[in-house]
Amino acid sequence: MYSLSQSIAMKGAAGEPLSSPFKKLSKMGAEFRRGEMSILAAGAGTGKSAAALNLAIQSNVPTLYFSADSTAATQLSRATAILTGHDAREIKRKLHAGEFDEYRDVLAERWWQRFNYSARPTPAELELHLKAYKAVFGTHPHLVVVDNLTNVDAGGSGTAEEFTFGLEGLCDYLNEMARETYAHVLATHHVVGEYADGLKPVPQSGLKGKISRVPSLILTIHKEIDGMGGRTLHISPVKNREDFEDSSGETYASYAFDTRNVRLTDVDEFAAF
Repeated sequence: MYSLSQSIAMKGAAGEPLSSPFKKLSKMGAEFRRGEMSILAAGAGTGKSAAALNLAIQSNVPTLYFSADSTAATQLSRATAILTGHDAREIKRKLHAGEFDEYRDVLAERWWQRFNYSARPTPAELELHLKAYKAVFGTHPHLVVVDNLTNVDAGGSGTAEEFTFGLEGLCDYLNEMARETYAHVLATHHVVGEYADGLKPVPQSGLKGKISRVPSLILTIHKEIDGMGGRTLHISPVKNREDFEDSSGETYASYAFDTRNVRLTDVDEFAAF
């Protein structure tokens, strides 16, 4: 046990915010802090994986990314597009055609960002790779991404109760991982059917399995499509232990989503804040 004075020395890197590309969220007090766990939730195809990858690539911090939801070819194409600004589809074509050499140098500069592509990782596999990262680089990653939560094989989920209990237990495990390693652990997650189309703000209660107890930060995403190929992602801090939150999801920061190069960039204004 520690006194308050002794706790100064014990804090380590816990609470330090990662460098984030999402500046408007930062202004709202929604930071990705080391030693804490967060959830990024949205309907399928809304852009939660793209947002998670933008955080990893644009923050440029030591990262361990568990990409259960996307293949190596998809993530490699997207990451290369974010880094270079080139068209992700053309990058993927070059990758499969053996014409990828022009991108090797820029990717080699990100040697501290590592990916695992197991479609159904277990908690033991997550822990093994975390230990391997520490063994190779002498430090734990500053960011761990689990994309997505329901792809992790956390045991039986034959009933709705077992499913929710399994997700709660997995969140507890990931939160402990964050506390012990001083990494920020971000898990992407699905929403309930009412919000599955991604077209309206998602409240805290809209998370599948109602798993809002453990994470320090919960962000939800809904999209706006202008009919001419443009897309805006609105990211709402529906839970935030450190600062501003609006559990209704009606307050959000807005980001232009370039579907060509998968980049998210700040929009000039964000709603109701």
